[in-house]
Amino acid sequence: MQSLLLDKNPLFGLNPDGKGIYFFSLPIQFYAIFIVTGMILAAVFSGLLMKRRNMDSGFIYLLFVVCIPSAIIGARLFSCLTDPNLGIKAFFQFPWAGLSITGGVIGGVLAGFIVCMCCKVNFLRAADCVVVNILFAQALGRWGNYFNQEVYGGLITDPSKQWFPLAVFIEDRGEWHQAFFFYEMVVNLIGWAILFTFTWFRKSKPNGISTCLYFAWYGTVRALMEPFRDEEFILRKFGIMWSELFAIIMAGAAIIAILVLLLINYKREGAFIGSRKGEPCGITKYLSYSKKAEPYYSKINMFGANYPPRPKKPKKKKKGGMSEGEAQESPVDDAGGGEMERPRPASLDVKNHKNEDEK
Repeated sequence: MQSLLLDKNPLFGLNPDGKGIYFFSLPIQFYAIFIVTGMILAAVFSGLLMKRRNMDSGFIYLLFVVCIPSAIIGARLFSCLTDPNLGIKAFFQFPWAGLSITGGVIGGVLAGFIVCMCCKVNFLRAADCVVVNILFAQALGRWGNYFNQEVYGGLITDPSKQWFPLAVFIEDRGEWHQAFFFYEMVVNLIGWAILFTFTWFRKSKPNGISTCLYFAWYGTVRALMEPFRDEEFILRKFGIMWSELFAIIMAGAAIIAILVLLLINYKREGAFIGSRKGEPCGITKYLSYSKKAEPYYSKINMFGANYPPRPKKPKKKKKGGMSEGEAQESPVDDAGGGEMERPRPASLDVKNHKNEDEK
């Protein structure tokens, strides 16, 4: 594929190999573009879920800054340790070639756990808002495999089946192969839509169910698809398919974790879901990583009706005193001429939420 240049800006265009673009002579791969875009959109969706589930949505910025680099390091480290063509000595070889999604997930989640511990934020409650959106980032990132022509399956010789998205043409081999990257993308996108909707409307104890469902879904998908990939894209070392093994462990551990969470909730609350002893919600208490943050009314927040409106930013004053608009927006009482007292917000509908955040 020939390079496409813009007439007015010859320093921007499409790479000759068709796998990316260049900007001021800096090559940028489509793989990186899709991965970064997926991360940003996943952060946006996570912020929405935090606001929906009575949390300070600003927490996602801190997690984004810490967890993304940790995920990249984990992805590279896992790939170097399990790919016989790399080895640990190849870790610092730039540009990086070889990133494992499994390692990225492990590195990002561990970093998120440490951040929550340092900020004294309930990890499971925060993870429910963030982890489910990793599926969306992974689904979008798979399109990078299309441009790199990688992560495909077996050979397809039947001409009637040689069409995308059922198959993908590999130019280096001159063959049609199963478009496994596309299959995984569709399945993960469906999984994300289901888990996001489930998390959006669910507010009953215990927290952590959505997080475990992500690992169960993704682990099952990878465990089923990994053996059918082309041998070139299977991380096999010492005769072990490491991605397959970790996918099975991931799915099995997630199912066990769900059962454990339900049993713990039953022991504490007298019910597997919700509570028979106290308030049934696992998100009643407003949660923030900053002590200065205060809740405010929001249509998105499931408990927003219990909070006052968000304070308005003060307007700039004109020279010589307040502006006319400020004077009109500052009501006074008839007796003393002072500001009217702001109505107190409605109290929470639930009576007791001391044990709301599971330890």
